[in-house]
Order: sequence, then structure tokens, then C-alpha cells
Amino acid sequence: MPSDSGKRRRSSSSSSRPPEKPFWRRALRAVFLWGGGLAILGLIFLVTAVLMTARELPGFQTLKTSQNGQMIVVRARDGSELVTLGPSYGRWITHESMPQVMKDAMVSVEDRRFYSHIGVDPLGLLRAIYTAATGDNRISATSTITQQLARNIFLNNSRSYTRKVREGVLALALERKFSKEQILELYLNKVYFGGGAYGIDAASRKFFGHPASELSLPEAAIIAGLVKAPSRYAPTADVNAAVDRGEVVLRLMAEQGKIAASERNIDLDTVRIAKEAGQNSVRYFTDWALPQLDLLIPATNEPIEVWTTLDPKMQTEATEAIKSKVPKGAQGALVAMDRDGAVLALVGGTDYVTSNYNRAVNAVRQPGSAWKLFVYLAALEAGYTPSDRVVDEPVTIDGWSPHNSGRNYAGPIDVRTAFAYSKNTVAASLGNEVGFGTVASMARRFGITTPITTLPSMVLGTSEVRLIDMTRAFAAVSASGSAIEPYGITKVETSDGKVLYRHDPRRGDVLVPQYVAAGITDLLQSAVATGTGRAAQIGRPVAGKTGTTSSNKDGWFLGFSSGITTGVWMGRDDAKAVPGLQGGRAPAAAFAQFMRFAVKSRPVEQFDTELKLPEWQLEPDDEYMNGSPDDYFYADENGNMIGPERSPGYGPRDGLGRYDDGSVGPGPGPGDAPPPAASDDFLDRALGRDQPDPGLRQGQGANPPPLPTVRRGSGPPERQSVPQPPPQQQGRGRDDREYRPNPY
Repeated sequence: MPSDSGKRRRSSSSSSRPPEKPFWRRALRAVFLWGGGLAILGLIFLVTAVLMTARELPGFQTLKTSQNGQMIVVRARDGSELVTLGPSYGRWITHESMPQVMKDAMVSVEDRRFYSHIGVDPLGLLRAIYTAATGDNRISATSTITQQLARNIFLNNSRSYTRKVREGVLALALERKFSKEQILELYLNKVYFGGGAYGIDAASRKFFGHPASELSLPEAAIIAGLVKAPSRYAPTADVNAAVDRGEVVLRLMAEQGKIAASERNIDLDTVRIAKEAGQNSVRYFTDWALPQLDLLIPATNEPIEVWTTLDPKMQTEATEAIKSKVPKGAQGALVAMDRDGAVLALVGGTDYVTSNYNRAVNAVRQPGSAWKLFVYLAALEAGYTPSDRVVDEPVTIDGWSPHNSGRNYAGPIDVRTAFAYSKNTVAASLGNEVGFGTVASMARRFGITTPITTLPSMVLGTSEVRLIDMTRAFAAVSASGSAIEPYGITKVETSDGKVLYRHDPRRGDVLVPQYVAAGITDLLQSAVATGTGRAAQIGRPVAGKTGTTSSNKDGWFLGFSSGITTGVWMGRDDAKAVPGLQGGRAPAAAFAQFMRFAVKSRPVEQFDTELKLPEWQLEPDDEYMNGSPDDYFYADENGNMIGPERSPGYGPRDGLGRYDDGSVGPGPGPGDAPPPAASDDFLDRALGRDQPDPGLRQGQGANPPPLPTVRRGSGPPERQSVPQPPPQQQGRGRDDREYRPNPY
């Protein structure tokens, strides 16, 4: 009995012990416990940080008097002050004095839950976490008005998690210390609206010419829409973009019940944009140069002085040249560079106040025949010289048949004349021979940054380019074929004289050999002296090229003299035809007007057009290349070296055999010539002469047409010298055209 009861007690005790829980439940419990503990600690830390930050925040009156923005003094090449850029503050507008439409518009577009959140919008935070986790570009988090105010007053715009956390803590502290009305008042008086305007009063005066207290609903919508991207949506920069953004604001206001549905359809085109006083073409230059400061100097808010390359007198003359020569209804642009790439003048349009769109650096347009610079550069590098003979006649390439202006053909001419008179057929044939890809590569080499097509028509300038890029390419030619990098800032200093940046002049890489640069300079000089660019003559050596696109939509002239390279473009912004616009007329005349002033104090410089050809391209003179014919020796069938005067079958003293057709050659005479080792048909098959070329460039078919415009002929006596490759490098290309090996 006792033993039985003891067993029962042990059994009962064993059965009363709870079963052990699974591992996953224990792990989940630990996660919740630790996670909850960490969350509580984090909350305690956050509350402590917010309370401490709120206690340290300046008072409302102190924040009202603080100012944001950086003062920038821009100086010209001679040290004179060009313009002072910096913050512009209007009259402080109290919350009670602000138009209700302005407050409603800003809250609707920037922070619709402004009056309900605690400084940080939880829904916006969840969207930010979702975006970071999924990388969904369609969803983006936006900061609340309070967060933006904290960033504008206390932080910078760096994109980092640390800055975002600090921004959130500051926003919570601001909400604790100030009322919603005070926060909105601070925000609307301090937020940046573009053009140096801080606050709604400065923006209203700048864009509409009246105080903020008089803002209408459409004007308020436009101003509210600027916060997202001030430079992009500013009415003075792009009226259409500003109107489109304003319509978005009105739609959001209507959806949130701030305005009636009928008010959503207000005609924003009736809003009158105020013209700014004191603006001129210098701003085209500063708009291009100053954004480069982000790359040149470290981030700083202290006042700085920026020394630039701009010559004020040249800028004034460039502006006048464009205004006086541009056809009615058209726009114009000009870029002038010194021999080292320093931009001396830059005009992006006829009137900066009317339109600050910078056509000199932003617009992309077809260059027309100005593109032939790259075609002839490629041809010269492949072995052509200015005196080589070509034929101007109709040509068809892969179904494309270019024609010359006036649809006439000059027949046999030299390369110099073909370039001077901008013969399209010759350019097409040269481009096809050297390869359209080769021409595109040459353009890339000389600084063209826009997309380039390799269709046959590309030789006539169908690829769109920027004026500053084309001017850079011509400047590289002026620099004897060395690369040029345009720049506009020479030095940046703080107000106390500390140098933050200084331009480091460096010699550019050599893009083409000297003889190629000399050859293209010869062609460019001829184009101005006797060709299509005669209107660009200024009484001293000038080298340049005209460009005109189809239907007279664009007119170009680019050239250089005495170390200054200038490019001019004219046309309409909507790319419509401009009657009478040709590169050799208004653009060339504007070039001449500007250059006469620009180079007047510089010495006259003659161009280096002497062709110092490499050995492979020198004249095939027997005595120079191979010695005197009397010194020739040949090996007989036994390998013995014998002189020409003792060789059977050779003519007397000339060392060359005579054939039935009167030609001469270094082999045995006609009677001693051995039979061929293989027939012509066999050689054709072995060499693939009748097979399609697997390496054909775009625009060439399997059986490309012959190119009669690129054959050589007998030139006039003064231009009879036609360089050929040495005998060991001569050969025949497809279609039996002469092959000139590339020295590279």
C-alpha cells in the first residue's frame, strides 16, 4: 500500500507540471518584450529631446528677425561688380493680415493635414518608410509645413537620415512652443519662392508688382505652387509652367473644399506678370556660371565674391549685335570664348526680362552645314588635303540623294572649294567614304554632348546641338586641335579674402594631329575669304563656317580670329521658318559686328595652315622615298641581286618595264611576264569582292553605290601636288576606290 500511494503521488506531481512551449512562441514573446522595451526607451528619448529642443528654441520675435539666404557678389573679368545676388525680403505680413486665399492655397498644396498633425504627419512618415522599402518612385513622402520651416531656419538641404531625424525633432518642438497660426505666419514670411524672394510679400512684389495683401486667388495659387521648384515654376522663367502648376493648386483647393468648384476654372492666363527692373543679358551668363559653385566650393552660407571671365564691354557689344541683326520675330544667341576656354560673352536671347531661357547653353537645334566641320576633319585625318580633287555631281547613298543649294553642280573642284561653297554632295560622299560613325566619333571628340545619328543625312547637320558645344569645337580648332573646356569662374573668395576656389589652367588633350588642324583652318579661312561666310570678314584673318537648316529655321555662324572664337545662332523658339534667314547673312553679320569690337585691341594673327604631313602621306617622290632609280636592285630567279641596267627585259636606265599600254612597272617586260598564279574570278571569290561586307556602317547596303565625287583628278598646276601613301601602304578598297590608311 505505501508503495502504491507513493507512485500515485509522483504520477500526480508529474502530470500537474505545464508542458514546455514551442521555440517560435518563446522567440516571438522575446521579440515583443524587447521590442516593447526598446520602443518605450525610444519614446522616452524622443520626448526628452523634444522638450529640451523646445526649451532651447529662440522666441517668436527672434525668429521673425532672422534671415536666410546667401549674399553673392559677382565680379567681371576686370574686377568690376556685375550683379549682387542674395535674399530679398518684403514687408512682414501678420497672420491676421494675410489673404485667406494665400493661407488656404499653401496648406492645400503643401500640407493638407497641417491643422491636425503634431508637426510630423504619420501618414507621410508611413509613405516614406514604404518608399524606402519598395523603391516605388510613384510614391514620395512630403515634409509638413512645420518640418519645412525647421529645415529653412535651422538646417540645410542635405539628404540624409540624420538631417531628417533632426528635422522631425525640431518640428515637434516648434509645434509644442508655437501655435499653428504662428508657425504658418513664420513659414509664409520665410519660405523661398525663387529669384531671391523670401516670403509672400517679396514674391508678390517681384512677380506681380503689388503687396501680398492684394493677392488674388490665381496669384496666390501661382505663388503657392512655387515652393516645390522655385526656379522651374517661376513666372519670370516660364509662364506656362507657372500657370500649369497654379492650376494644380486650384484643383487641390477645390477637392479640399477651400474654393467652389466654379472657381477652379479661373483663367490664369489673365494674370499679369510684372517686369523686373535692372535685368540685362549679364544674367544669362550668371545663370550659366553660378550653378557650378555647387561643384567648385564646399557648402557655405557666408557671403562670397565670385570672380568671372565675363568682359562687360564685350557682353554689351554682343547683346547689341544680336538685337540689331536678328530677324523680326526670331531669337538669337552668342557665345564668345578666349583661346583657353574662358567665356568672354554669353547672350542667351534678345531680352532677359521677356524670357530668361538661355538659348546659348540650353537650346538644342540643328546646325546645318556648320556640322561639316566634323565631316572634313574626319576626311583630313583619313588622308585628304585641301588641294585634293573631288567632283561635285549628283550622288545617291542608300536611297538618299542630297542636293546643293540652287541645285547646281560644279563638276571637278578641290576640297577647299567644296568646303568654301558648302557643297552638300561632296560632304555626303566624303562622309560615306570615311564612315558616318567616324564623323560622329569626331564630333564627340570635339565636345558635342547631344545625341548623334549615323544616318547618311547626318553629314548635313541633322543632329541637334547646343551653341556652346559648337563654339567649343571651333575653339579647339583655333587651339591647333587641342581640347578646350569652357569655364566662367576664375576665383571664389569669402568676404574676408579667404580663397575657396581658383581655376587651374590646364592644356587640353590633343584631339587631332597638327596637319589636320592646319588643313581645316585652311578650309575655314577659305569659307570666309571667298565662300558662304564672306559677310563675316572684319579686315583681318578670320576662319569660320556658316550653317542653315531646311526651310530657313536656323541660321549659324561660328568662327575665330586673333584667339577669340565666337558662335552665333538665330531662329524661332517654336522652330518655324524665318524668311531670309541664312547663316551667311544675319548670323555672319552679327559675328562681324561683335568681333570687330572684340579683337580691336589684339594683334593681328595669321593662321597656321602649313601642312606638315606625316611620312605616310608625303608625296610619292621616287628619289625621296626610295632613292634614285639608278640605284634599284632586283633579285633574279636564283636570288642574286642585280642592278637594273643589267636586268633583261628592262628599258634603258629607267629600271622599269614598258607594257603594251605604255604604263611602266617594276616587274619583267611584257614578253617575260609569267602567267598569273590564279585567275581573277578565283581572287574575287577568295577575297570576297562579290560578297556583302559584314562590317557595313549604317546607311550602306550590301552593294553600296560608287562614289564618283571622291575620286582624284588632275588639278591646276598650282594644286597638282596630291599626296599619296608610300608604295608599301597602297591598296584598293571596295569599289576600287583608293584606300588611304589611317595613321592611327
